[in-house]
Amino acid sequence: MKTDKESIPVEIFAGTAWQAGMVKSLLENAAINSFLKDELIGTLNPWYAAPGGAGAVKVFVSELDYDQALAIAEEYQRNLKDE
Repeated sequence: MKTDKESIPVEIFAGTAWQAGMVKSLLENAAINSFLKDELIGTLNPWYAAPGGAGAVKVFVSELDYDQALAIAEEYQRNLKDE
């Protein structure tokens, strides 16, 4: 049973340590709490954290903030492709 205070973390982005840090910063600017997973191992041994080493560092947010956070992460990815 779920109460109002429970929050499940969900992944919204995976990339390099630098990219994940940028997404985390954008989320913080939007007042969305987030955390990085595999930040250290994903930097030192990315192939250990993710197949092929791609997307080794992951950004997680509360499921309550998922829609807004995903929109921010998707906009960041679109801006990367425009460069």
